[in-house]
Amino acid sequence: MLGPVILAASRSDKMRRFVSAAPGTKQVVDRFIAGETVDHVIPIVEEITGRALEVTLDVVGEDITTVEQSHAARDAYLELVGRLKELGLGERAEMSVKLSMFGQALEGGHELALANVRPVVEAAAAIGTTVTLDAEDHTTLDSMFAIHQELRKDFPQTGCVIQAYLFRTEEDARRLAADGSRVRIVKGAYKEPASVALQDKSEIDKAYVRIMKILMEGEGYPMIGSHDPRLISIGQELARRAGRKLDEYEFQMLYGIRSDEQNRLAAEGHRMRVYTAYGTDWYGYFMRRLAEKPANLLFFARSILTKG
Repeated sequence: MLGPVILAASRSDKMRRFVSAAPGTKQVVDRFIAGETVDHVIPIVEEITGRALEVTLDVVGEDITTVEQSHAARDAYLELVGRLKELGLGERAEMSVKLSMFGQALEGGHELALANVRPVVEAAAAIGTTVTLDAEDHTTLDSMFAIHQELRKDFPQTGCVIQAYLFRTEEDARRLAADGSRVRIVKGAYKEPASVALQDKSEIDKAYVRIMKILMEGEGYPMIGSHDPRLISIGQELARRAGRKLDEYEFQMLYGIRSDEQNRLAAEGHRMRVYTAYGTDWYGYFMRRLAEKPANLLFFARSILTKG
């Protein structure tokens, strides 16, 4: 039951200040965040891809309040694309973006986010990679899917994310699976009301399996975002039943979590992508990671007590 409390705290400025100032925070943040700048993250990308893994890169910082900040977010991703091009990593590293960071929640935000994300998608395509649009809370999804559809007219490889705990997601999955797009499925990491989302973990897991089945039997490219050994095993079996080859779907896990399992799946021939976040505005991302797994929260609490 701690998850909803932590997710509520992720929106609290008071909690942000407390967590940021806690003496053990940096040790735990470093587990999930690959650094603050592109110079910090590039060596990590090289290390990960050197282990036969792939990467998706997220510049954290969705809580923006000005148009200027949305342009800065666009420019941060364009800088990242330039560095990936210099190092020849385009085919091994894609990018994940949150449209809120590109201005989606501002006045005229739908058009602003589309205008900001398009040059990033175009630049990514020019170096042989792509962009996946991350899912955020349910109020943003119609805009996200509309932007996804618009981008795919010129860049059909553009991906998107769906969340298993939302009631709408099975219908979204059927539409996307028939559309030939790249779709990442995750359980969901935002505080959502019972009117729009499942609240029970076992029911969310069941929905996740149903949606994986839809994606595996469809025409798109499924990306299974999970650290759950049981769901990963079920995903492998569903892929086998659907007649998919190993390069016709992939698994994704977060940087800093279950590295041994990431290596094992890659060694078996699976495509394994590591979701790697970096940047200075790490608080919201960090709190969602704590909410997803109680062990992460216990690790954080022990670090604070040890360093305090």
